[in-house]
Amino acid sequence: MCDLNALWLDVLKIFPILSGEITSPLETVEDEVFENVYRHLESLGTITTLTSILSLEIESTIRNILVPKFWKHFAPTENETPKVKLDIPVNTAAFSDPNALFFTFIYAIDELYNSYECLELIKPRLLYLNKKPLSASSLENTQKTLHNALLAQLPPSFNNFVGDFYSVHFRLFTKDLTLSVNALDSEVFTDLPCAGCNFDLDQCCCQKLTEMVTATNVKLLKMGLIDRLAGSALTALIKLKIKEHINDTCVGIFDRSHLKQLETWINDVVMTWLTSIFTEWKSKDDISQENIPQSVQSFKVKLTYFMYETFAQNVISQFFSIIIDYPDSSPAIDDLKICMEKIDMRVYLTESLRSSLEARILHPGVNTMDILTGYVAAIKAIRHLDNTGVILEIVTAPIKDYLRKRNDTVRRVVTGLTEEGPTDLSEELAKGEFIKYGKDAGNNEYSNWENWEPDPFGIDPNVLELNNSKVIRSADIISMVVDIYGSKELFMVEYRNLMADRLLSQLDFNSEKEIRNLELLKIRFGESLLHSCEVMLKDVTDSKRINAHIHGDENSDESPLFDISSLIISAQFWPSFNKESLQLPVELENEFKKFTKAYESYKGNRTLNWRTVTGRVNIVIEIGDRVLEMTVPPTQAVIIYHFQHKNEWSLEELSSLIKVPPSALRRRISFWQNHGLIAEIEPGVFGLLEKETEKTQFDDVNITDADEEDLESAMASASDQREEELQVFWSYIVGMLTNLDCMPIDRIHQMLKLFASHSGGVEFTQDELKHFLQRKVREHKLLFSGGVYQLAK
Repeated sequence: MCDLNALWLDVLKIFPILSGEITSPLETVEDEVFENVYRHLESLGTITTLTSILSLEIESTIRNILVPKFWKHFAPTENETPKVKLDIPVNTAAFSDPNALFFTFIYAIDELYNSYECLELIKPRLLYLNKKPLSASSLENTQKTLHNALLAQLPPSFNNFVGDFYSVHFRLFTKDLTLSVNALDSEVFTDLPCAGCNFDLDQCCCQKLTEMVTATNVKLLKMGLIDRLAGSALTALIKLKIKEHINDTCVGIFDRSHLKQLETWINDVVMTWLTSIFTEWKSKDDISQENIPQSVQSFKVKLTYFMYETFAQNVISQFFSIIIDYPDSSPAIDDLKICMEKIDMRVYLTESLRSSLEARILHPGVNTMDILTGYVAAIKAIRHLDNTGVILEIVTAPIKDYLRKRNDTVRRVVTGLTEEGPTDLSEELAKGEFIKYGKDAGNNEYSNWENWEPDPFGIDPNVLELNNSKVIRSADIISMVVDIYGSKELFMVEYRNLMADRLLSQLDFNSEKEIRNLELLKIRFGESLLHSCEVMLKDVTDSKRINAHIHGDENSDESPLFDISSLIISAQFWPSFNKESLQLPVELENEFKKFTKAYESYKGNRTLNWRTVTGRVNIVIEIGDRVLEMTVPPTQAVIIYHFQHKNEWSLEELSSLIKVPPSALRRRISFWQNHGLIAEIEPGVFGLLEKETEKTQFDDVNITDADEEDLESAMASASDQREEELQVFWSYIVGMLTNLDCMPIDRIHQMLKLFASHSGGVEFTQDELKHFLQRKVREHKLLFSGGVYQLAK
């Protein structure tokens, strides 16, 4: 007879898990016990039953005891740091709060591994007891059961513990590298805590922590839990370290390339550390390529892709600064080009850069010249990145739209072209480079077919179908700036106005510089548009010669009261002047008549029509003990001239005398008020101040900083000149409406275009005509009703 109680006690000695106990290590069982249990179970035929019971018991123990006990360490209510039962003494209280998660993780893994090791020893005892091989289904795989149970009960906060453990892991691994990078001055770093454990250097415990980390990582490997349990947290940590490294080493540094350094760092640091995790913390020398798991090798491709993407996003976020620093920032652009060849980020680039430009420069607080500077810099930098011009076209579209709305854009562009300015437009003009602009630009795409490149992918195809997009992409910087308005004629009109202002205001006129600019502009825009400018320069040269002849005439009967140096212009080639007038004193007017008479005698059948409000007058003012020498506009000179005959003038009286409107006259008088020579003694009455006041400083004053009102252009604006040109058609419009009673604007436009084409008249658009007709409506010369115009009754 078999004593069942004694048999059961022997079975519990071999398999204590059947009593609900998991003790590690398992107690040693003598061979006699195995033989006794085997003999009785074999006779009873219950070995297979025992195997099934053990399988179920192991699964139940894992699910109901081991796993809940393991996850209990990571419950949100667990606020205290556990007492780590390790042989290596470490002062855990010295660690910061986040590192408490590190020790919690180590203790939980250590406890789980001890129980797992106990369960793993059951299988060899069962094999020894059977004395024959077991089928695969006879005992469930303990590791697989553990994996399934752990993942089924995974808490959301567990990744924080894993992340903290591997953060310390990574910090210890890169400690030597950090020291080698930062070893600038050993004396400086002696006062800093250890880069690995954060303790003072004399209390460094990196070696102890490394042994703890190694032991824990080996246990994870043996249980096969790194991929299943720590994979996502490990991936998130590596991505975070890549971002931190890029931010620490690349942000704000555009004058050198970073990609090779980042690739080296990924290989030498990240991948070596990751490989060490999966190869039981072996040294670099012990790790061969064959020993690296395939999953780690394939993960390198993903990490490299992530590195390129993160670096590209980092560069794009700083692209406005890169634009401003160009060409010094060209290495950063080259890096971004390499990233964009590997990763499609064109949409992200265009959206990010457009929003950045709109936020930085497209608002009223930025002056037009600064916007143009940013526009030109953007053209250069983005063309370096994408020579097809598609990205440039999309990004700069808001800048062009905004500049069209500013009244001074054309003038600023022309100023930048002809003067040394911050936009570098004059340098671009001086290069002499020219890419066909206009009708011939489209042919370039097909004639240079060998170097043709397709439009970049990732861009909305509707954008690529914009009008003249190929012209814009093939044009150079000057042509793109001109394209803001799309009219070369408008730019040339404004250039002519600016040239006229300089010729009329600059006493030391530099003709060589103007001729040089004129020749460069002729190369780009053609001679026909600049013929008037050539005549203007010729007028200056001829005027100097005529002045020298008249002043050197020895047949003059009397010496003049003052010297007159005139600029005699060919009116039909110069821009229209502002409609201002000025009545000169009789004695001054007589001197101009003498000059006119001398000119008539010299030129025969020609005479002069003086524009008295334009020019500069050198005057000497003697008042009391003061003597002032100044250069002022003619209106200011005439005002102060009249005060030498009468000390007090009313505004209306002086306005009637010199034929200047009272509002304009008051602004001109303010010039002399600012300099302490005239004061408003009564409302509308001005008197001469003969004594110097304490607050007045009488210094030599240049007209440049004397009165901004007089720095306004003497020439009519381009829009005013256009209005005057359209005024030629007014009589024809009146005739048409008299005969046909009423007409819509499109019919009026067609008939006027027909007249202009036959008579060589001025070309104009329907919008310009509409603006002109609406002004006539406001002047009550036309009526507009039902979409047609008719003459006012």
